[in-house]
Amino acid sequence: MPGTDVLVVSVGSTTGWGLAANELVQSLSRGGAKVAMVDTGKLRRVRTFALTDFVEARAARKACLDGIDRHDPAAIIYCSMTAALLWPRPGAVWLDSIAAENRPGRHGVWQRTVERRRLHQTPMVLAMSNRALAPLDASDAPDDVVVVPVPVDRSGPPAATRDVDVVAYAGNPEKKRLDYVLDAWSRARRADETLVVAGTDRLAPAEGVKLAGRMAPAEYRALLRRARVFVAAPRREDYGIAPLEALADGCMLVTTPAPGPYPALDIARQLDCRLVGDDLVPALRSALDDPAPMYAERAAELVAPFSRQAVDRTVAQEVLPRLLTTLRSR
Repeated sequence: MPGTDVLVVSVGSTTGWGLAANELVQSLSRGGAKVAMVDTGKLRRVRTFALTDFVEARAARKACLDGIDRHDPAAIIYCSMTAALLWPRPGAVWLDSIAAENRPGRHGVWQRTVERRRLHQTPMVLAMSNRALAPLDASDAPDDVVVVPVPVDRSGPPAATRDVDVVAYAGNPEKKRLDYVLDAWSRARRADETLVVAGTDRLAPAEGVKLAGRMAPAEYRALLRRARVFVAAPRREDYGIAPLEALADGCMLVTTPAPGPYPALDIARQLDCRLVGDDLVPALRSALDDPAPMYAERAAELVAPFSRQAVDRTVAQEVLPRLLTTLRSR
């Protein structure tokens, strides 16, 4: 008999996936499963996306083999398509996007081919959003898909006063297009308004811009509860937990229509389409000067499917019974 119900395999080279994998482990455990997790740890940096994915996939394979030896799992969940590319044994794949979309041209020269094979072999895909698999042709679509987001909850009660005009998060300034945001802000702001930039310690001084730097998660979420607007302009967004956290904490989301699954983008359009556009200047002014009524209350309803309670319900009722039944019957 297997010693563990589920082995979770994670690539540990990014903080985001590490936190997501821990959330999944906790949700599976709350659903009654005996769970173990292995990860690759930090990996050396290499020059190309194709080589990066190979290094990460090979490390995930080794971690998985070690985990199988130690835990004898009934089922395996690979956190990301990269973790599954060189799998030693079929398992479910939890993914935010696919190589068919985020690895175009030479960047995905081998990954896209292997990915199609894995999507046909996996017993179940756990998609972080409804559009995670949108680029697939019908012939490549997996048979069993369950939407399992990374949980996002409100971090606490709203602040008595929203005394911060606008917040931007720039953990990776290039990917988040911080320069684009700062240029728009320089044209949109009025003399008494301030943009607070979090997530980076590198920012040249600019009028109307305050650097918050790298913040502890609780401190950062407290900042969001004081902010009126969260602004984003990512080059592409596979999941985008920062905009979802901002919506959960009552901020209005101003964003460009970035490519990628980006679930917060769909929510932002439903809440106030004026706040979504390539030109951030009118969007920022609409949010600051003419906010849509009941924005925060409506946002809370639309973000509810991403809550920890909702994710736990999906994992317990839809993921675990089907995953364990399917794999134990093999």
